[in-house]
Amino acid sequence: MKQLLGLVVLGSIVIPSLALANEKSLVVVYPRNNHKTTAEKIFFLGTAPPQGKVSINGKVIVRSQSGHFAPSLPLQLGENLFTVSYENQTVQVKVIRNTTQAVIPQGLAFAKDSLTPAVDIARMPGELICFSAIAAPNGTVSVQLGERNISLLPQNQQVQLPSNFAALTGQNQPNVQKNISKYQGCTKVDSPGNLGKPKFQLTLDGESFTQEGTGNIQILSPQQLSVAEVNVDAGVARTGPSTNYSRLTPLPQGTQATITGKEGEWLRLDYGAWIKSKETQIISNIIPPRSIIRSVGYKQLPQATEMTFPLEVPVPVSVQQGNKTFTLTLYNTTAQTDTIRTDDDPLISRLDWQEVAPGRLQYTFNLKTDQQWGYKLKYQGTSLVLTLRHPPKLKSSQRKPLSGIKILLDPGHGGKESGAIGHSGYKEKDVNLVISLLLRQELIKRGATVVMTREDDRDVSLVARQQMIAKEEPAIAFSIHYNSLPDAGDAENIQGIGMFWYHPQAHSLAVFMHNYLVKKRKRPTYGVFWNNLALTRPAEAPSILLELGFMSNPEEFEWVMDEKEQKKLAKAMADGVVKWFKDSR
Repeated sequence: MKQLLGLVVLGSIVIPSLALANEKSLVVVYPRNNHKTTAEKIFFLGTAPPQGKVSINGKVIVRSQSGHFAPSLPLQLGENLFTVSYENQTVQVKVIRNTTQAVIPQGLAFAKDSLTPAVDIARMPGELICFSAIAAPNGTVSVQLGERNISLLPQNQQVQLPSNFAALTGQNQPNVQKNISKYQGCTKVDSPGNLGKPKFQLTLDGESFTQEGTGNIQILSPQQLSVAEVNVDAGVARTGPSTNYSRLTPLPQGTQATITGKEGEWLRLDYGAWIKSKETQIISNIIPPRSIIRSVGYKQLPQATEMTFPLEVPVPVSVQQGNKTFTLTLYNTTAQTDTIRTDDDPLISRLDWQEVAPGRLQYTFNLKTDQQWGYKLKYQGTSLVLTLRHPPKLKSSQRKPLSGIKILLDPGHGGKESGAIGHSGYKEKDVNLVISLLLRQELIKRGATVVMTREDDRDVSLVARQQMIAKEEPAIAFSIHYNSLPDAGDAENIQGIGMFWYHPQAHSLAVFMHNYLVKKRKRPTYGVFWNNLALTRPAEAPSILLELGFMSNPEEFEWVMDEKEQKKLAKAMADGVVKWFKDSR
């Protein structure tokens, strides 16, 4: 996954390159000089001829049979200088470790960029508005907001959560920091109005210092709330006001909801989700969107069942998939539902509905099989149209067991996007394409129709790959990758096959392919991960991302590059697909 740059060293000449190493070269492909990180350690990826010894800062390092290496070395804060040596060749690499902690000022000042809120915010009356600042210990900090004075109290300790990458390295324990000189406090304001920017005051050793915050604070009027309408195909709804927060069900174009909060470029919608303002337009002179629903339409198509939910306005929605259930939730909606039609359907056994809270309706499709095959959700006018795909129809053939099945293969990266770089400088994008083409051959032998997002080395955007899945509607979609690690990872030891899924409809496929390849190819396991990735998000088909081995592990990189092993892996993957389809029906 990770893009790495390299240095090929000939004698004392340093040449930036991504070319493969020649037989007499010392190659360091990661980290590149002046690399910056916040990790406590860094791994070095590279290779040299197997004969002889490679050392880093005078210490001989362990290498694979082919001469590859990936030792992890500790980092001090600031500059770290490393000299990698092989015979008369050397590479010098500087790694800069930055701190994740704010620099506490000495004296009467606030730490840089520590005052929050840092952006303009808007809240409803009676909601908490919280402030924080970092300053020297033993001070007194307060905030002036309009006519209010809010004391910010020193926090004895702060829990710093690990990044999401930590789940990939197994180092996901929170870090408790004590005496960090952070001051926090909250207040509530009941009356609508523009309160302006808060003024932060620090008193230390009898002296005071005041600094105006950067974020304006507004209290919204419940009688004058604006309405947002989603103006993109699928508005990205999140649990909070930044891309760090988790995704919720995308909002179909045309969805309308009242704005109940703002934070910078983000809007909070009345059902609780946040969305970027640029994905919406403000509708003037409209009351808060509310709807009744009086009937549900049913139509059986050749390869799908289409359900239509007629509404007065396009309301927010969410989807939840379970074992033999598909649940659609409508917000800001009141039921007048008395009649629902569902025939003897290839997919649906029954449709139930209930009001789970005032204005919140759930329609639960009870399904005939555990495996679900994809769905589409869109507004046509004010009517919500849900399309549930039927199980694919396999044509009976022992020689071609995948007859009638369309499979999409996505060779990861390509063009300017190299992906991870192996020890010799070999690029992940190239091996992704090699294994995808081999897999295509094997799948075609078994009768499948195969669609590729790319067949050569070219740029294909993530959006274009997603759009191809939506257009082609394959039975399944594979995004083919090889792996690397974040800086803190143990590249010398971590290896194995990993699978990534997002929608529950793809879970069984991910688990099965992981277990099948680990067993059949006798490979280590890296694990099966729920992960919010661009190529696991498509809902039109079970879509998984396969990490077939680690470019960063010296031993596994040799297996990754072995042409005979590549062919065996492609055959095992195709056999696994055949067995999964057989078992999933």
